[in-house]
Amino acid sequence: MPLYEHVFLARQDISAQQVEGLLQSYRTLLEENGGTVAKTEYWGLKSLAYRIKKNRKAHYALMNIDATPAAVAELERQMRLSTDVIRLLTVRVDEHEAGPSAMMRRSDRDERDGRGDRGDRGDRDGRRGGRRDRDRDRDYAPREAPIEVTGTDDVPGGTEDSE
Repeated sequence: MPLYEHVFLARQDISAQQVEGLLQSYRTLLEENGGTVAKTEYWGLKSLAYRIKKNRKAHYALMNIDATPAAVAELERQMRLSTDVIRLLTVRVDEHEAGPSAMMRRSDRDERDGRGDRGDRGDRDGRRGGRRDRDRDRDYAPREAPIEVTGTDDVPGGTEDSE
């Protein structure tokens, strides 16, 4: 049977336990249609790049599937009918990835570095130099006074008021 990686996004206002329940119900749906689920991963609640159906965040979940195309089509049909699933993507792969997916490895790496979800911000603790310190270092020369035009007789093409 062909191998698939299936990722879906669930609404932000459902709980993580409800997403796990969705994963379990879709697993049983695939098993009833003759397929198997090798691995499931819950990636967590993450921000979306743009709003989808009034949601700014979504629960991400991954399923590694070994099933017939008909079983995968039925899974996608059931997900499209569900109001909890806002997006889904199924990709056929040659083999499943051994170990955790790239999303899970990235979070493990961040925890080891001590960064967590913040990212690397360096020494941004509020003790940076103010604008005055930077401005003082620059070489500010006084500007020249603007040239003032008083009459039209010096300007080429000007007219005189003599009659």
